[in-house]
Amino acid sequence: MRIGVPTEIKSDEFRVGLVPGSVRELAARGHEVIVQSGAGAGIFADDAAYEKAGARIVKSAEEVFFDSQMIVKVKEPQKVEWKRLKPDQILFTYLHLAPDAQQAIGLMESGATAIAYETVTDANGSLPLLAPMSEVAGRLSIEAAAQALRRPTGGRGVLMGGVPGVKPAKVVVLGGGVVGTHAARMAAGLGADVSIIDRSLPRLRQLDELFEGRVRTLASTMETIETEVLAADVVVGAVLVAGASAPKLVNRAMLKDMKKGAVLVDVAIDQGGCFETSKPTTHAHPTFEVDGIIHYCVANMPGAVPVTSAQALNNATLPFVMKLAEQELAAFDRDPHLAAGLNVKGGRIMHSVVAASLGFDTVEGSRNFRHAAE
Repeated sequence: MRIGVPTEIKSDEFRVGLVPGSVRELAARGHEVIVQSGAGAGIFADDAAYEKAGARIVKSAEEVFFDSQMIVKVKEPQKVEWKRLKPDQILFTYLHLAPDAQQAIGLMESGATAIAYETVTDANGSLPLLAPMSEVAGRLSIEAAAQALRRPTGGRGVLMGGVPGVKPAKVVVLGGGVVGTHAARMAAGLGADVSIIDRSLPRLRQLDELFEGRVRTLASTMETIETEVLAADVVVGAVLVAGASAPKLVNRAMLKDMKKGAVLVDVAIDQGGCFETSKPTTHAHPTFEVDGIIHYCVANMPGAVPVTSAQALNNATLPFVMKLAEQELAAFDRDPHLAAGLNVKGGRIMHSVVAASLGFDTVEGSRNFRHAAE
């Protein structure tokens, strides 16, 4: 198979779909990998490193899209990219279609087969291609919060871990999944006062054992969320419903009663965000203020540490890339976990949760979706 790797063009995105080591594995199995010149610059992998691994270097993204049977990316395609897709191509990347009707329409109109990293499953029902970036984002969320808490950046002027005789910051983590667990680990490691709120009692029991009492675990209710959020210096939004828009757990009315200069870090922003006042930001301009509360809503947080992130992502995605390269669309029939990643095919939304989030009840209903959306 001919596999294409274009340079990522989303703002401040330095990751790359395939690292040189992954290219070497694919080339050794007889596949042709086409890499846009400079695609690996963000991870300090130059064209020579890709050529040594067996890739063919081309000058432009147009050449990559024209020559490839499968496109492997990191972030969701931008408008100029989805317009380059063809009906006989496979796109394998993060998509996050639930809050992005225009991208959904663009992919449907392309006729391409689009597979989303974030809905591929494993035998345990987990999301193995989302997990590595969730681990990175969870840890980064606390670094971002610590920076945003500083007074020169508009925050409360609170040190995350405090000092002897002075209380540490109170950190509330909404969601006890991968993001929430890693956020809590980092915050507790810095000496913060940490609470995790989750609706699953079995998960809360696991977290209680994991952290050995260093982190409070609380069952999710409206009252618990409100009480904890109003007392917090930092709130990390780490909720996830696979394929769907994130639930709004903090509304604007709550902001006026929060501590001024408190920080909301919305790690769920790719799925629409779990704070009512969230809107996507970039690494160049990561925060904004609403009613005296600092919001950090960078939509590609792991892009800030691309060397770590790209390698971690490739560790997870490469086996699936191999399977698609060797079996093409037949891979869906042989691997139900990869089939769970199928979001768009033949002009239709194929994932039922994504379909429902975009406003129709069935996959079949997506036939008329783009016309209704327009």
